[in-house]
Amino acid sequence: MAVSTTTIHHQKINEISSIRRYATGVIEILVAVFIYLAFTAKMASDTLTTFVMTPGGLDVGKMADLIVPTRITLIILSVFCLIIAGIQLIKGFGKLTNLMVGLVFLAFIFGFLSWQAAGKSLNLAGMLSSSVLLAVPITLGAFSGILCERAGVVNIAIEGMMLMAAMVSALMGSITHSIWLGLLFGIISALLLALLHGVLSIKYKINQIISGTVINIFSTGITAFISQKYLQVFQQLNNPPMFTRFEIPLLSKIPLIGPILFNTNFFVYLMFIILIILQIALFSTRWGLRMRSVGEHPKAADTLGINVIKTRYMAVLLGGLVAGIAGSFYILGSVGRFDEGMTAGKGFIGLAAMILGNYNPIGALGAGMLFGFADSLGSKLSLLGSVIPSTLMSTAPYLITMIVLAGFVGKGHVPAADGEPYNKE
Repeated sequence: MAVSTTTIHHQKINEISSIRRYATGVIEILVAVFIYLAFTAKMASDTLTTFVMTPGGLDVGKMADLIVPTRITLIILSVFCLIIAGIQLIKGFGKLTNLMVGLVFLAFIFGFLSWQAAGKSLNLAGMLSSSVLLAVPITLGAFSGILCERAGVVNIAIEGMMLMAAMVSALMGSITHSIWLGLLFGIISALLLALLHGVLSIKYKINQIISGTVINIFSTGITAFISQKYLQVFQQLNNPPMFTRFEIPLLSKIPLIGPILFNTNFFVYLMFIILIILQIALFSTRWGLRMRSVGEHPKAADTLGINVIKTRYMAVLLGGLVAGIAGSFYILGSVGRFDEGMTAGKGFIGLAAMILGNYNPIGALGAGMLFGFADSLGSKLSLLGSVIPSTLMSTAPYLITMIVLAGFVGKGHVPAADGEPYNKE
């Protein structure tokens, strides 16, 4: 009976794999057909698309513009997608399926940009540079979520922590005229909210979703009140110093990559530093093993002498610290002033990036870059005079978020004890 059950289980897995393989192949065929019919059909053969490969205003790391024949490029991209779809339908790619899907997605995006910029010039490097900057708060929000949920605590209060940190960093940065004190106080404000979330959800075992929602509502209300009462009335309280571009010698001279990654904002470097520390700490240290064990099986961890409550508090506070950095970015690294609701749901998109990245820092970075690119794409197309309304393009990050939540929830590795309060026996 056991053998029969196991056989049936394997058959179901094979059936699901076959369905996914064929579904993926069909989608890739549709992408190929769409590129040809929507982008190529009415394109003149002599049309050229120019991609500027150096961000505007920079002289270091210059690269020659990329000029491509639009129609031929679109045909090549369409055929490329069709070949991948054919192989996918015939035998599949196995573990490389996600990579192939990613390549088809990139082909579609490049085709879309070639079509939109046909006969014009598009600063591709500038758009990629903007994508990295826009990805910072989303990626840091995802890192904050990973720290909390790997230890078994659901934290939807990241949005509120980011918003509070943004407001406090603007206020304190303006009062002290110090960019570092503005960052410090912004982080402290997020830490206090993280502590509140920890006390409510860990000590008093209040539903973690409700706890996070309360913090988000509180942050939205108090920041709006302070903004209307003081920051909008006294402009000197909403004029903090900002971080400027910081160039890394030699590396900044690398064409294309240098100006994007090595001649950029302080927060971009900080994001990559946190990525490296978090990836190593979670998966290559005893501390990371203990944290993950608390999120997977807290009773077993407790039996081995791990302090579950202390570990969860530490995870939530570290998550608050990272969320504070994300919120401070808006003021000290991007906009330079506080406006009501300026985080605009990026904390929730960060949670979607966490899920898409399979609760892994490197995966979360990739997902954050995807959302950042969607944000940047909308603003660039509006400058090009796209036929697609800019208001529609601005919804792209949120549409991607819904697709991610609909398509990936339940397929990633969710910590087994995520969201479950721990009762020490």
